[in-house]
Amino acid sequence: MPLSMNKDVFITCAVTGSGATQDRSPHVPRSPAQIAESAIEAARAGAAIVHCHVRDPETGKPARDPALYREVTERIRDSSVDVVLNLTAGMGGDIIFGPPEAPFPVNAAATDMVGATERMAHVAECLPEICTLDCGTMNFAEADYVMTNTPGMLRAMGGIMTSLGVTPEIEAFDTGHLWLAKELVREGVLNSPALVQLCMGVPWGAPNDLNTFMAMVNAVPTDWCWSAFSLGRDQMPYVAASVLAGGNVRVGLEDNLWLGKGQLATNAQLVERAANIIEGMGGRVIGPDAVREKLGLTKRAPRAAAA
Repeated sequence: MPLSMNKDVFITCAVTGSGATQDRSPHVPRSPAQIAESAIEAARAGAAIVHCHVRDPETGKPARDPALYREVTERIRDSSVDVVLNLTAGMGGDIIFGPPEAPFPVNAAATDMVGATERMAHVAECLPEICTLDCGTMNFAEADYVMTNTPGMLRAMGGIMTSLGVTPEIEAFDTGHLWLAKELVREGVLNSPALVQLCMGVPWGAPNDLNTFMAMVNAVPTDWCWSAFSLGRDQMPYVAASVLAGGNVRVGLEDNLWLGKGQLATNAQLVERAANIIEGMGGRVIGPDAVREKLGLTKRAPRAAAA
């Protein structure tokens, strides 16, 4: 398949994520105020979309408290900076099993597995323009951790997203996730054309090589909109690869802490670097209004305007 470069590119900034990075860089935001401010700075640098998790403000550990999401959402919406808000819905699907000879009972202290309605509670309350749908189950880096998203769970969560008028961003960590996403669209659980994020190099999903990447790209229906990212040192090369293959890009501290060797990055610096790559390739970085028009998003008003 010949490549068709994307000339009008949007940047998503994944602001903080849920990985154990809180003590590896002082730039990883923890509190709602820090997360919102980092998101706003990323938007000023050129990100049209900010993808937000929340963390315990004291420990920095990942959280899914709706009150934390509400504060992040309100701070971003109340600011003078326009940006498309994308909240994760990936939390609440983590099972930590016991050791290989005694997997049950699961590690109850570490396992966080709840129902579809609870996983979607913050989305229903905050009504972001986009929220994520991790479209499959996979072994996820650690030895006994399984990211769990059964077909039934995805149908339930996808149905809630559709009924709320929130656009799902399908997170595809492997080719089978795209297969299931297309089935959810065929069944009418999700609307078409869909929005996809190709997640490359995440252990143990799609390996980080260009042959696999292009297999993922070619599995996305031609009328769907897609973006892609990779981790660590490969974050910026995948900015170029994604644009060249016809997609959009994601950068941010969720996926990479470094701007260069020995130089810890901020979210804004990563966005600026990505924008320079896009423009250096002859592309144009588009803003939130153009993204809303492209994806058919519904912008939510800040509190003052909504009152």
